[in-house]
Formats: sequence, structure tokens, C-alpha cells
Amino acid sequence: MSVPTLIDCRGNALSGATPAALPHHERAAAAFLHWRDGAESHAAAALALAPAFTMTHVLLAWQQVNGRDPARVRAARPHVARAAALPANERERLHIAALQAAIDDDFVRMQARLDELLQLAPRDALALQMAHAFDHLAGDEAALLRRVEAVLPAWSRELPGHAAVLAMRAFALGEHGEHARAEQVAQEALAIDPLEPRAHHVMAHVFEMARRPEAGIRWLDEHAAAWASGSAVSRHIWWHMALYELARDNEEAALAIYDEHIRADHSGAIGDLIDAAALLWRLKLRGATHRRRFAELAHAWAPHIDDAYCSFSDIHAMLAFVGAGQHRLAQALETRLQHEATHSHRRHGATTLAVGAPAVRALAAFGRGEVALAAQLLGQLPPQAHRIGGSQAQRDVLQLTHARALQRSVEAQAVSAWAWPRGAGAAYG
Repeated sequence: MSVPTLIDCRGNALSGATPAALPHHERAAAAFLHWRDGAESHAAAALALAPAFTMTHVLLAWQQVNGRDPARVRAARPHVARAAALPANERERLHIAALQAAIDDDFVRMQARLDELLQLAPRDALALQMAHAFDHLAGDEAALLRRVEAVLPAWSRELPGHAAVLAMRAFALGEHGEHARAEQVAQEALAIDPLEPRAHHVMAHVFEMARRPEAGIRWLDEHAAAWASGSAVSRHIWWHMALYELARDNEEAALAIYDEHIRADHSGAIGDLIDAAALLWRLKLRGATHRRRFAELAHAWAPHIDDAYCSFSDIHAMLAFVGAGQHRLAQALETRLQHEATHSHRRHGATTLAVGAPAVRALAAFGRGEVALAAQLLGQLPPQAHRIGGSQAQRDVLQLTHARALQRSVEAQAVSAWAWPRGAGAAYG
């Protein structure tokens, strides 16, 4: 007598699942999709009941691979190896192939497998989530929108996860500059699930890019119960709140958010370090020093000098090193990236050569007071500089630094032009 194949809540067949393990797997997948805590514990419960549950191993592997930390990516290998050794259907085999490509740092092959997967199973929320995340990581704004809109016809309001899919579309629209449509779609997602953290994150971006800080603070305050705790994006939305305060010239409030919500636990997660560096650097551009806070942050970034994985991370590490006056660490990172740019044929080497190395050189020059050189290097970044990844709001840090470097360069030239004739006149009596 054959064992019936179980399916997930969106109709996808599951290899190795059991009736007892399936609810735990569904809870794990939902927590991961909706950026909620607890996915790992639910997945562990599923595997305790069904060790051969292929998609639970796949889910745990994607959780490790998803992000900018190469140590976490390497930690996914046992899960991928286990999944590859288990029975799997075509959809699951494509997941495993995409994971193997991601571990090999071959994003092109990974996205090709995910494209195949989504054509085969457009309601595979995990595949869409990962394709969306890596489009964002690679700065591929066109694919960010194209991919989610391609699968939308297969979705409906009744399907679990539809709010998250709408929120992905809203985020992609915002990154394309369509802020009004992004807000509309995010509100559609919230009408389905008022607690959807992805949609709250989109709203934070909408208010930021539309330069509506007061409205952003008001809206996020009113909805804090949905995003401020228990969510993987909580800390990042606090970062947006801090940017609103800076937009209102309320530096003290922004710094309080930094201390109470962004660095309160001295998190070592790459995403948290990026937010911290970006906020402190914006304060530095306004004339603040915060050397003690920068020193703590530089110490947290130091183990990542040799990551050689993500130019976006490298740039934010350099912000911390320069802000802390840690010239030795800044030089070590610059040297590492110069080597990577000239000797590596991997994805990181290509982005480092085009954007990462000149950007960190510019930041180091800015820190040494060589503002003309910093302005020149930042001004020469190629049009595809957005391919370092991150959102428009995050990448603004380079534009803000470029503008401040230009301003200081012009001021220095003006002082020089004013001082030279005075000195000449004095010499001639």
C-alpha cells in the first residue's frame, strides 16, 4: 500500500512529510516568509518527527544562505547535503540545485534554477521569497519587480502568504520610484494581514523616499504593535525611524534610537551592523563624532574584513573604521579589496572592481581629510553602482558623502583662494 503524498498549504507536493510533522513545517515556513521569529524551532520540531522531510531541510538551508554573511552560507552545507541525499520531486530538486549554486557563489545559476522553479510552481512562496531576496542583494531592480509580477496571476487573497507576496510587489514598486503605487499595494497587503511586517517595512520606505518624515513617524508609531517586536525587520524599521528624526534635524532622538533599539544588544548580525554604520555615518556627516560608539561598531565589523562576499557590507565596514579613526583596519580592508578586485573571478571580485574598491577608497580618503579625492572617486562610480544591492534609502549614504565631500572641497578651495592674496600682500609690505 503506497503512502499518500502530502501537500503544503498552497498545493505543492512534499517528499518525506508526515501528518504529524507537516503543521510544524508550515509554521516554520510561515514564520520565515513573514519575517517572524521562531522558524528554526518549528523546523526542528518537524525534523524530530520526520527526519527525511526534504523541504524542511531546504527551508533551514535557505535561512542560512539568505543574507550577507559568508559564515552563515557555509553553515548551510550540511542541510543541503542532507536534502540532496533524500527523495525529492522536481520542484524540490530545483530548490536543492539553487541552494548548491548559492553556496558556490554563482548567483546567475541560482536565479536560473529559481526561475525554472517558479515557472513550474508559481505558488512556491519560499522560491519567490529567495529570488526576491537575492534580487535585492544583487541590486537587480528590474528582476525584483518582474519576478513577483510574473507569479501574481497564480495567487489569490485566500492563499496563505498572499499578503507577503503583495508586500514584495510593493517593495519592488518603491525601488522603481513608484511610491504611490507601492503605498497602495502595501495597504492592500495590510488589509489582508494587518500584522504583515514586510508591508510595514514598505510603508517605512515610502515615507522616507517621499520625504514625509512626520507622517512616517506618526504612521509607524500607530502600528508599532505589528512591527516593533518579534519580527526580523524590527531593528531595521527603527533605523527608518531614526532617519525620519534626522530629516527633522532631531539628532538627539536619532541617537537615542541608535542606543536603545539598534545597538542596545551589540548584535553581530551583518544587517544590524549595516544599519548601525549607516546611521552613525549620517550623524558624522552632520558634524558629530561619537567616537566611542564608532569604536564599538568598528570592533564588531573587524572580523569581517576578509569576508570577500558582499561589497555593500564592505562599504559599511569602512564607514565604521573611518568613523572610529581605525586607520589600520581601514587599510586592511582596502588592501583586501584591492586583491579581491584584481585576483578574483567570483561575483564579489566583479562588484568590488566596479564599485566596492573605489567606494571604500573614497571613504578612507574622506576620513583622512582628502575631500577632493573622495569627491572625485565617488563621482566616478559607474551608473550600475546600484548593483552593490541594498535599497535606495540605504545607498543614499554614498550620495550624501559625495555631496559633503564636494561641499568641503569647495570650502577648502575658497579658504585657499582667500588666504593666498593676504599672505602675498603681507610679503610685499
